[in-house]
Amino acid sequence: MTHDFDLFVIGAGSGGVRAARFAADFGARVAVAESRYLGGTCVNVGCVPKKLLVYGAHFSEEFAHAGGFGWSVEGATFDWPTLIANKDREIHRLNGIYRNLLLNSGVELLEGHARLLGANQVEVDGKTYSAAHILVATGGWPFIPEFPGCEHAIDSNQVFHLTELPKRVLVVGGGYIAVEFASIFHGMGADTSLLYRGELFLRGFDQAVREHLQIELSRKGLDLQFNADVARIDKQTDGCLRVTLKDGRELDADCVFYATGRRPMLDDLGLENTAVKLDERGYIQVDEHYRSAEPSILAIGDVIGRVQLTPVALAEGMAVARRLFRPQEYRKVDYDLIPTAVFSLPNIGTVGLGEEQARKAGRQVRIYESRFRPMKLGLTDSQERALMKLVVDAQTDKVIGCHMVGPEAGEIVQGLAVAMKAGATKAVFDDTLGIHPTAAEEFVTLRTLTRE
Repeated sequence: MTHDFDLFVIGAGSGGVRAARFAADFGARVAVAESRYLGGTCVNVGCVPKKLLVYGAHFSEEFAHAGGFGWSVEGATFDWPTLIANKDREIHRLNGIYRNLLLNSGVELLEGHARLLGANQVEVDGKTYSAAHILVATGGWPFIPEFPGCEHAIDSNQVFHLTELPKRVLVVGGGYIAVEFASIFHGMGADTSLLYRGELFLRGFDQAVREHLQIELSRKGLDLQFNADVARIDKQTDGCLRVTLKDGRELDADCVFYATGRRPMLDDLGLENTAVKLDERGYIQVDEHYRSAEPSILAIGDVIGRVQLTPVALAEGMAVARRLFRPQEYRKVDYDLIPTAVFSLPNIGTVGLGEEQARKAGRQVRIYESRFRPMKLGLTDSQERALMKLVVDAQTDKVIGCHMVGPEAGEIVQGLAVAMKAGATKAVFDDTLGIHPTAAEEFVTLRTLTRE
């Protein structure tokens, strides 16, 4: 049977665009359907605009430190609408780049909602298309739990479109999105509180990293409230949001921002017309080659609920394109040693196992840890300290975990991830000469064993 396309991609986010572009470059006939925005979550309401806001929030600290270096910056003011307008202009530019990437690759772009009609059929705005393979890359969507007054809270999509900076912000959640936006709002000058129902935020990260960040955020004046959860939100006549906690306390805020999780975006996708199955969490169930229970339908990225990071979706998209249309170049995605960053202020960079994870896995480990005041702060009143930590397998001497909290942590750890991927041992780190004076050199001068 002849189909309209060899590959039909639903969703023009990072993974979908990568799969579509390279499949087309490999000679396939490809279409992409997108009903919202080109570039997906990352470009529009995720990592890109968030990083721009983080940069903006960081200036308050830079101005505070400038006096120690002889600069006078009295009278500096911040204008939220200017930042948002400039952010929107940059996102619009990136949308255009994604459009050109697809069109210049020969991909047919259909800007409308796609719905599955069967194993090989997709409907877009009333028109039906057939494809030998269909790739679902629709991503995720922020989730706010239902409780009295939940309609007064905003999510991680809406936060990028606030018309003005709230004076009092309550951030609810304990994951990286909550921690990052608490840092953003606090850095912009808002009176910010972070509420999390657990004992400590960033569950799954190395314990030393979590505790160190808690100390530094508290030192900066960010209000952290753990073992706290919202019972209801009531909007007052003056527009104020009165938040009642489950322990009976009441807090007032101008904005309540929820970052308590995301769900797969499967709304009106037509999965009921196929044999596609969902796992117990509601994500599309796929095998190691991203094939669903319907052999012609594949899925990648946040919609399969594995590692929900943009570079992972990109790698999965490339893997799909290669397996289908350039099999001689196909190789599976390696999910080990994925580096990641949390763009809190200060930043977190991490790759590999945390100390607790390594111990739980039965590994005998040696821990090397250093906490110090970065040189950049030496002429300031700031008492912020950086954390650098290596987790080493005691039997093989391989570095199996690298963690940092401090300025430019993501930039530094990215390079170390290459060394770890290559199997570098602690001896290799020790034999590597540092760049002096930098914070990064601390990773190759950690000689004193902290604990074993």
